[in-house]
Amino acid sequence: MQPTVDRGGPFGPHRNWMRAAPPGIAFRFPRTESSPVDGGAQRTPRRGRALKWIATACLALGLALTGNALFIHAKALVAQVLLHRAWASTQTTGVPAKPWPWADTATIARLIAPAQGADLLVLAGASGRTLAFGPGHHDGSALPGEAGNAVISAHRDTHFRFLRDVAVGDTLIVERAAGKRFTYRVRTIDIADQRDLRLPRLAPEPMLTLVTCYPFDAVEPGGPLRYVVVATADGGSI
Repeated sequence: MQPTVDRGGPFGPHRNWMRAAPPGIAFRFPRTESSPVDGGAQRTPRRGRALKWIATACLALGLALTGNALFIHAKALVAQVLLHRAWASTQTTGVPAKPWPWADTATIARLIAPAQGADLLVLAGASGRTLAFGPGHHDGSALPGEAGNAVISAHRDTHFRFLRDVAVGDTLIVERAAGKRFTYRVRTIDIADQRDLRLPRLAPEPMLTLVTCYPFDAVEPGGPLRYVVVATADGGSI
């Protein structure tokens, strides 16, 4: 009578390659890698090819993501160059100039942060489409330079990246199309959940509120936190 060979349980025959079987004879299964019968020798090249495919796919995905990020930054930079050109034309001629023929938003102000070297044109409306080209002024809030709270938003990784270097006491300057400038002094910097964020519409003095997503180095876009910089009028216009 031949002894029964235990081929293993539900985990396969190689769960335990040394197992006692009645009447105490041990059976040793050959290693899979060296077996010419089950094709173990052929699995290594296949595994290598699979790893190459995975590596290639990861590289392609990384290049695609990098390319998309570079495109977004290039788009934001080029848009501001065109907006500045149109702004200069508007101030020279007194006639509103479009930065590009199909532009569906207007430039309402110029925002300058001297200490951070930021010089940005602010667009009307704060939709996602508008924010791709520059900071957007929230409808219903005061116009920059006027009484009330002027609220402006922009992306943390492009136009409002400079906010991470802004400190309480820094100066912000707003320029209107007619050339008149208004100075503001940063009073507070806060981090708040957007679900609890309440920005006043009225203010006892002209106020400027700059809002962007937080943290600045986050990989995923969006998130619930907002970085809020509040400045108030400082000495009127210049």
